[in-house]
Amino acid sequence: MMAGSNGRTNWVAIWISAAVVVVLVVIGVLVVWMNNQATSGGDAPQAGNIDAETGAISIGDGDDVLSEYLDFMCPVCNQFHQVYGDTIRGLIDDGSITFDIHPIAILDAKSQGTEYSTRAANAMYCVAEESEDAVLPFYDLLFENQPQETTPGLTDEQLIEFAGQAGAEGAADCITDGTHSRFVSMITEKTPVPEGAGGIGTPTVLLNGEFLQLTGDPEADLVGRLAG
Repeated sequence: MMAGSNGRTNWVAIWISAAVVVVLVVIGVLVVWMNNQATSGGDAPQAGNIDAETGAISIGDGDDVLSEYLDFMCPVCNQFHQVYGDTIRGLIDDGSITFDIHPIAILDAKSQGTEYSTRAANAMYCVAEESEDAVLPFYDLLFENQPQETTPGLTDEQLIEFAGQAGAEGAADCITDGTHSRFVSMITEKTPVPEGAGGIGTPTVLLNGEFLQLTGDPEADLVGRLAG
């Protein structure tokens, strides 16, 4: 038994030691909690058409899966939409494919501090939660009204307006609050990277999990591959 110089147990020293242990435990718990918060996906969107693990917003029910990873400020993504969009919609409508949209954010630095890429991706998830039928119309509207790089991008009010036009009026608060912004950041880090690419790029397009080398010919790149 620990004793003081007068032979009595030094309870003050024991209490201080115990208090230090308690403080260290609390600090340890806080560190773990903060690390979990930093690496968690925040509020994952909840809807039957959204895969909270991969971030895919699924449209259609075909056996073949076409996946597009896109940033709504990316001009090349808009070019992909213009060249391949009608073909993709036709393949969705005839039941050939499931189209998985993965909105990500790699161009926040191009929007003068407004983090437009994250805000637009968040808005896409908000719309998908609110209405499955509004997903493609909203997707189309964001590309039809795509801001140029190095501009502030669309405002939250404009995103809400387009969400309403697409049929997802109830997504307003989710858009304003940035409800899924941290989820967007987490999902962005999961974007697949082709061998030798050196980093995430958009659009990244896969068919049944295999990277597509796009030639600008939708018939050859999509229809022909599905037929084969």
